[in-house]
Amino acid sequence: MKKTFLLLSFAFMAITLMAQNSYTHYEVRYANHPEDAKHYDTQRLRKEFLIQKVFAPGEVNWVYSMYDRFLIGGAEPTATPLKLESIAPLRTQHFLDNREMGIINIGGEGTVTVDGKAYQLGFKEALYIGRGAQEITLTSKNAASPAKFYINSAPAHTAYPVRKVTLKEAKIIKAGSLAGSNDRVINQLIIDGVAGVRTCQLQMGLTELKTGSVWNTMPAHTHLRRMETYLYFQVPQDQMICHLMGEPQETRPMWLSNEQAVISPQWSIHCAAGTSNYSFIWGMAGENLDYGDMQVIKTNDLK
Repeated sequence: MKKTFLLLSFAFMAITLMAQNSYTHYEVRYANHPEDAKHYDTQRLRKEFLIQKVFAPGEVNWVYSMYDRFLIGGAEPTATPLKLESIAPLRTQHFLDNREMGIINIGGEGTVTVDGKAYQLGFKEALYIGRGAQEITLTSKNAASPAKFYINSAPAHTAYPVRKVTLKEAKIIKAGSLAGSNDRVINQLIIDGVAGVRTCQLQMGLTELKTGSVWNTMPAHTHLRRMETYLYFQVPQDQMICHLMGEPQETRPMWLSNEQAVISPQWSIHCAAGTSNYSFIWGMAGENLDYGDMQVIKTNDLK
């Protein structure tokens, strides 16, 4: 009798984990060898690395990348709250049973409720959520001007407290120059040690380019101990981003629109020029938390 009960319990759990609500969507992206990526045409390059739909009204969208098992997501609640539930590839009861998460709001004012405690997130404000949180609900204050919660998640080995971070609390780095067309401000938001945040491996921040500047992340670099993702936003209507990726001597372009994201493998550079200025969110995960751990490539060595 006891054995039968246990089997039924496990069966019920398996069905529960595989269940998917009507508003959550996901896809899995596999890792690619740089020697293979050299031969990708435009369509294949975009299929592997571009995330075209991050936000959609009333939906939660995920891309589960095999690069450091990083999750890239977007949630846009309207009149109805959205609950973050585990997706089938994770095989867990709750989304953060083995993970940590960072959220940055790039839309209207919204609320993230974590295990009963509500955190108000305004435009460009961030929230770190540690491993073990169970109930996460996202709501918009005004359905006509919904919040747009951009979400990154990485595996975590221990639990750290939930922490909200505003731009005023961020570590600010001024970089580039107008003469170099890359005058920008780097806001480190979810970085271990910044504004009391502790993380296992997740790092997130927001870079803003000033008027007249279009280049980001120059000089270009790679970081073999971390992968990275970019979400471009505040790209004016009818303007575009030309994102460059690939090994330093085998670069490839991809054109992105507003609120689209791109996956950057450890072996790839990640820089871009826009047809106007813009902002972007960067998220990283990997073996270390050293923000400066990178291999810089001289600009005149790029090919």
